[in-house]
Amino acid sequence: MDNKSLDQILELLQFDKIFTFIVLMGILVFVVKIFQSWGKKLGQKWNSKRLLILQVVTIVSFFLYLIGMPVILYSTLRPPKELLIAVGGSAAVAIGFAIKDVVGSFVAGIVLLFDRPLQVGDRVQIGDCYGEVKSIGLRAIRVITLDDNVVTIPNIKLINDPVSSGNFGALDMLIEVPFYISIEEDIEKVRDLLYEIVVTSKYAFLAKPVSVVTSEVQEEMRLAIKMTVKAYVLDVRYEKAFQTDLVNRATKEFNRQKILRPRFS
Repeated sequence: MDNKSLDQILELLQFDKIFTFIVLMGILVFVVKIFQSWGKKLGQKWNSKRLLILQVVTIVSFFLYLIGMPVILYSTLRPPKELLIAVGGSAAVAIGFAIKDVVGSFVAGIVLLFDRPLQVGDRVQIGDCYGEVKSIGLRAIRVITLDDNVVTIPNIKLINDPVSSGNFGALDMLIEVPFYISIEEDIEKVRDLLYEIVVTSKYAFLAKPVSVVTSEVQEEMRLAIKMTVKAYVLDVRYEKAFQTDLVNRATKEFNRQKILRPRFS
């Protein structure tokens, strides 16, 4: 590197330029955080449009970072083209090896933005992780599991691995709840009972069909009837509340009407 390039680097590292760069980057992050907070409050106010609002907030935040960061970098430091070529050529290989995974996740984030295999608010299954997508960032997404843990998953993993979305942008989602009864019980009676329990639940989304699927299963050389309730919850946030409501009320009715349940040791 010649003296001219060294002088240009020293010029870039002037205190006022570095200070301005840091301040503007802080302002950018602050503006994005305020915008995301505003979007979250707006989603709580208009619950029926909550997922749409969160998706718009994610896209806008992504582009604010994507456009704002290079604009701030160039407008504050104003690196000359000669310096960019000199420094960029020697640093490109080293940086490329060091941040190849980050760059891969960044590119994957852009692909996710347009391909959209998942959206903010979706209930997703990614490997062993199941939960609600809370944010989609430049490098990774964050998923809140049903145990209230925050799991960060690199975007590149979503490109290479299967992603299962339970609601795919909708508020409602199909829930399956299995029940087991003795083969000696009246199947029609139990099916009607389960159907009534579902349609009277405050969490049920009745604009979509409710069904009870019956099958015969064998456990430890014993036969039993498995009745799987398939119904839609009106909001994915009530998934476990809906399941709990069905199990509690069904168990209470089964006991009251003395409906026999199989006992597996």
